[in-house]
Amino acid sequence: MDQVVQMVGALMILAGFVLAQVKLLDTSSYWYLALNLVGSAVLTVVAWHGRDWGFLLLEGVWAIVSAIGLVARFRGREPVPPGH
Repeated sequence: MDQVVQMVGALMILAGFVLAQVKLLDTSSYWYLALNLVGSAVLTVVAWHGRDWGFLLLEGVWAIVSAIGLVARFRGREPVPPGH
């Protein structure tokens, strides 16, 4: 069951990434940010349970950054693009 949960989380993040690369999603869109937030949150929990600290750090930060971007969108602001 653990492997299925990991696959679902990873596929959510990858779906957002692939859709952004083929220009079907903007990286500041609700869908992109939501896919990243939910996928990375799932993987954060998996990493916590497995005591995989490097993976926990990666996915935890990914979830936090995605959540900040999503909150900014809900407040009517565009997330700050990289390098600005």
